[in-house]
Amino acid sequence: MKRYGLIGYPLSHSFSQRYFTEKFAKESIEDAVYENYPIPDISALKQILREKTDLCGFNVTIPYKKEILGYLSASTEAVQKMGACNCVKLEGGVLTGYNTDVVGFELSLLPWLKTHHQKALILGTGGAAAAVAYVFNKRNIVFQYVSRNRSATSIVYEDLNETIINSHTLIINTTPLGMSPMTDQYPPLPYQWMGQQHHCFDLIYNPAETVFLQKAKQAGASIQNGAEMLMIQAEESWRIWNGRNNE
Repeated sequence: MKRYGLIGYPLSHSFSQRYFTEKFAKESIEDAVYENYPIPDISALKQILREKTDLCGFNVTIPYKKEILGYLSASTEAVQKMGACNCVKLEGGVLTGYNTDVVGFELSLLPWLKTHHQKALILGTGGAAAAVAYVFNKRNIVFQYVSRNRSATSIVYEDLNETIINSHTLIINTTPLGMSPMTDQYPPLPYQWMGQQHHCFDLIYNPAETVFLQKAKQAGASIQNGAEMLMIQAEESWRIWNGRNNE
C-alpha cells in the first residue's frame, strides 16, 4: 500500500483527502490511500515519519509551508527561491520539497488576466503568498504585500487608500480569513473603491464564496476561488509522487 497525506492545522477545511479518495476510486487505484495528519506543531512530523513507514509523499498546508523547510533533505530551485513548500516526496528516507501552489495559482489565474492587471495586492505573507509572489515576478506583475503587521516588505490594511486600490487591480487573498468554520471573517479592505477593473482571487475554496469575494462582487469586481487551483496542484502532486515530474 502506498500512503499519502496532508499535514497542517487545523484540517477541518481541507478537501484534499476527499479529492484523492475519489480520484483513487474513479481511476481504480487500489494500492493507495490518502490521510489527514492534523498536527498542532511541526515537530509532530517526526512521529508521523516514524509510524507511517509506507508514506510516499504528503502535501503541506497552513501553517507549515515555511516551517517544513527545516525537515527537507533537498528541494527544487523554486522552493529555495520562495522559501515555501507544499508538496514533499519521500524516497529512500529522503524528503524532497516541491511547490505545486505555483503551477496551480498560475494556470487558474491566467484565463482571468487582462492587460490592465499590472499591479497586485497580496493579502498575507505566509507560504501561499510566497508562491503568488513567485508567479507575479515571473509575469512581471508589480505587487505589494498587505498584512496586519507592518514590515520592511509589507504595508498594513490601514494604509490602503483609494489611490492604492485603484492602481492595484489584482487582489489575492492568501490568508485564512473566511475559511470554514470561521466564515464570517474577511480581510478589512476598503471595498467601496473596487470596481469592474478589479479581479479578486481568494485561495480559499471552502466556502466557495467567502465574504471577501461577496463584497468584491458587490463592488463590481470579477471573482474566483481556489477550487481550480486545488485540483491543479493536487494532480501536480500526484505526478511528482509517481516520478513523472522533475520540476
